[in-house]
Amino acid sequence: MVEVSTPLRDTATRMLDVAERLVQQRGFNAFSYADIAAELGVTKATLHYHFASKAALGSAVIDRYALRFFEALAAIDARGGSAEERLAGFVDVYANVLRDQRMCLCGMLAADQLTLPDSMKAPVLEFFDRTVAWVASVLERGVADGSLAPIGSVTEAAKTLVWSIEGAMLVARAYDDVPSFERAATQLIQALVRR
Repeated sequence: MVEVSTPLRDTATRMLDVAERLVQQRGFNAFSYADIAAELGVTKATLHYHFASKAALGSAVIDRYALRFFEALAAIDARGGSAEERLAGFVDVYANVLRDQRMCLCGMLAADQLTLPDSMKAPVLEFFDRTVAWVASVLERGVADGSLAPIGSVTEAAKTLVWSIEGAMLVARAYDDVPSFERAATQLIQALVRR
């Protein structure tokens, strides 16, 4: 079935695009509907027609971002390769976001967790839980074939890797230094490789 583009769908998609970029660059609390309306040349009423509240817009942005993120992880799985290669592909997903002068959307939202609308809090945590579960599955594969030797449980090692990648992204952004992010991420992966 071919998806037909309509002006309403295009407007909503453009709104999501702008909101996603603004969250990734500034954070959720650092933009308003007025910012989006001005950038798109529409009224705030138009924004409210598509997304009744900023919380509704934020939830839609999370859903779309998570869908694309986990499609990227599924593509890494589909390519096959060793556990180490899959982890390198995982890091590339983050590095590509950083190269685009952005941060992980859910990482930025985690920084705003105390002030996020309640409807957005659980989806952010679900994103991280699913990410940790995917990394844990890769680590399990590496443990099973003898290529990886994480310290402690694979779940704890997966949390350490994901949380470290998110933190490395933040510091690399402050320095505008993607190569340092990539080196730090490579060192994190190498620490998991059986010697």
